[in-house]
Amino acid sequence: MLEPGRPVKDIEISPNMPIEKIFEELSQSGGFESVNLSDGLGILTEMISDKQCLRFLSFVGAVVSTGLRGIIKDMIKNKWFDIVITTCGALDHDIARHFSHYKEGSFTMDDKELADQDIHRLGNVLVPMDSYGPLIEEKMQSFLEEEYQNGTKEMTTTEICKMIGKHLGEDSFLYWAYKNNVDVVVPGIMDGAVGSQIWLFTQKHGDFKLNMAGDANLLSGHVFKAKKSGAFMIGGGISKHHTLWWNQYREGLDYAFYITTAQEFDGSLSGALVREAISWGKVTQKAKQTTLHAEVTTILPFIYATLVSKLQN
Repeated sequence: MLEPGRPVKDIEISPNMPIEKIFEELSQSGGFESVNLSDGLGILTEMISDKQCLRFLSFVGAVVSTGLRGIIKDMIKNKWFDIVITTCGALDHDIARHFSHYKEGSFTMDDKELADQDIHRLGNVLVPMDSYGPLIEEKMQSFLEEEYQNGTKEMTTTEICKMIGKHLGEDSFLYWAYKNNVDVVVPGIMDGAVGSQIWLFTQKHGDFKLNMAGDANLLSGHVFKAKKSGAFMIGGGISKHHTLWWNQYREGLDYAFYITTAQEFDGSLSGALVREAISWGKVTQKAKQTTLHAEVTTILPFIYATLVSKLQN
């Protein structure tokens, strides 16, 4: 971490300089968010390398609608994390993009015209209606019916995610979570297309149940016996909070790196710096932690590339 009084050093980048060396330059630049970026990289490197650490990855669903889905998938494929906590939207987009395609758009497009063309807009990503609601309905009803016919009458969100993952392919983060036995927990699963399809399935099969308490049992089983824990939190909301919430039961995270565009002036959970969680016992007082204010689709590919380089050495 930055030592008080250390001289600010100009960044010097030479031709063919390895990306990890560029991050080392940032660590001495004294420049606003660049130091948090460099610190975050160091925290992730140590956390992922720590064999005693239970490693969490949390992220908001929106990023899965973008090309960042590939980075999320590769981090899970690399077995860098043990538990994923995310939103229903992440499941929706993972299914939709495996079986169809989203389109590039812009933030300035006319939403009335898009509605007339049966196109949803998510920021500057265009989601054709046929690629979303009807497709997810078809796939989820088929997946659930298969499980039901095999005698399954109750599922946790973790089991739902494994079910989906085994029906997708190598482009999918859920597939690699299933393949690598990484538990994916979705505390707000009813807030999205997949959740709505689970509800619809229960209307036809009254003896089928969604067991949310089972996810709590799974998380408690991991957290209570963890010697250390750490989290890489991409965006805020329920994914971030659920990660912090469960780690309070072991007196907090030992490593925490949070990337957000939210500001703390409104008291929101998404805007809260990681250090605020220390007061709640969700992050330990001695934790290696930092918050980076940045737009994650811009910065995460560079963080990932540097991690790959550092972890291979």
